[in-house]
Parts: sequence; C-alpha cells; structure tokens
Amino acid sequence: MEKYDVKFKKKFGQNFLKDNRIVKRIVDVSGVNSHSLVIEVGPGGAIMTKELARVAKQVVAYEIDKDLASELESKLDGFDNVDIIFQDFLEADLSLDLSHYSYDTLYFVSNVPYYITTPIILKLIKSGLKFQNIVMMVQKEVGDRFSTSPGNREYGSITVLLNYFFQIHKEFVVSRKQFIPEPNVDSVVVSFHEREEKVEIPNFDFFETIIRDSFQFKRKTLRNNLKKYDLKIIEEVLAPYGFDLSVRAENLSVEIFAKISMALWK
Repeated sequence: MEKYDVKFKKKFGQNFLKDNRIVKRIVDVSGVNSHSLVIEVGPGGAIMTKELARVAKQVVAYEIDKDLASELESKLDGFDNVDIIFQDFLEADLSLDLSHYSYDTLYFVSNVPYYITTPIILKLIKSGLKFQNIVMMVQKEVGDRFSTSPGNREYGSITVLLNYFFQIHKEFVVSRKQFIPEPNVDSVVVSFHEREEKVEIPNFDFFETIIRDSFQFKRKTLRNNLKKYDLKIIEEVLAPYGFDLSVRAENLSVEIFAKISMALWK
C-alpha cells in the first residue's frame, strides 16, 4: 500500500490511489508500451506515474498543485523519462508541449479529478492529437453516463458527443475504499478508442451546439428545444428513422444528431 506525506486539497479533487495492484491493472488495460508517450493529469503522489514510467518511453504529467513538487520529486527519483509540468492542464498547449518529444504512439492514462472530467475529454478531442487509447478513472455515475445508449435516463449531450468520437468501454469498478482520502462514491476505469468511421459533421463547435440545444430542457421535445432552427429540415432528417419533432433528444442516436447538424449547416 502506498503512503503519502502530503496535505490533501479538496479544491483540486485530490483522492490518491493506495493499491499498486489497481494501478498495474489500469496500465495493463491501456496498452502503453516502450514506444509510447503518455499524458497524465493529476499525478498526485506518483503511484500511477511510476507504473507508467516503467513501461512507457516518456511520461508527461500535468499537476496544478505546486505544493506536491517535493513529494513527486522524491517518489520519481531515478525515473529520467518523466516530466512534470506544473500547470492547469486545461490551459496547456498540448501540441506545443509534445513537440519536444519523439514517440510512435500517444496515450492518455489518468485518475482524473472528478470535477474536470468532461472538460479534460473535450480538450483531448479539440487538440486534434491522435490517441492510441485514452484510459481514465472517473466517478462511477459519470462512467455510466458516458457509455449508456439512447432511451436510458443517463443519456445526455456528453454521451452523444463522446460516442461520436469514441467507442467507450467500462473496464472495471474501483471501490471508494481504495483511495486516500476516501471519496463519497465508487469509481470506474473507462477506455476510449477513436472510431475509424464517423458520419460527417460540419465542424465540432456547430455539432456541439446542436446537441447541447437539443438536450437543453430534457423533458421537452425537439420541436421546443430546436425551435430557433429550421424545423422542416430537422423533420426531413428524422422521418426515415421513424421519428418526428415530438421526439425527445434522449431517444436519438449519435448518427441522427450528426445528420441533423450536417443538414442544418448546409
């Protein structure tokens, strides 16, 4: 069991893993190898960072809490393939940061702070970088939302956005008891593999806007949520799928949303 000599900060969502067996399992699931560069967010006490450094060519870890510098330096002593960047990951220029390294494949593996899970994934999408695999440990409820299907209560705008880009798979659940300090919820390890074939969309921002507008009021129909758009065009997209404007967003597939955004854009 890992020990930490740090003062945990709630504002940064700091819950550190303590069992090396779970960390090894996460790294195994990721598929990271000796030709890989790995991005990690929130290395914390370096339990995951060390395991990644043992198998990867290079680890680049972003840590917002500068007070962890001495703990990270101590835990990573002897690992010359790890660079810690003390910066808010959401403000980082990933392309610029990674331009200093040579590598064959790129991975993202992290026990991400719960409060910035969605912004982190959206940043990875918008970066334009090609990831071999993205593996995150997230709040179990969030993992359920990411991987659900149309018609389920958890299905929402983030589900559609992520499932357009990725095949999402829940790998395994991690009990809250495996963390210091213990959070109020269990976690789940989720992997994101980029989809090779996607329905065409005009651009990410417009696609995202259409989806968020569609889910703006969850109990309302598309007719109400998308009334500022050309409803006739939307109706023409829905008809072949057996839907009309009285349908709610939670019942529509990713493909339908992509086709709606493309038709409205044109």
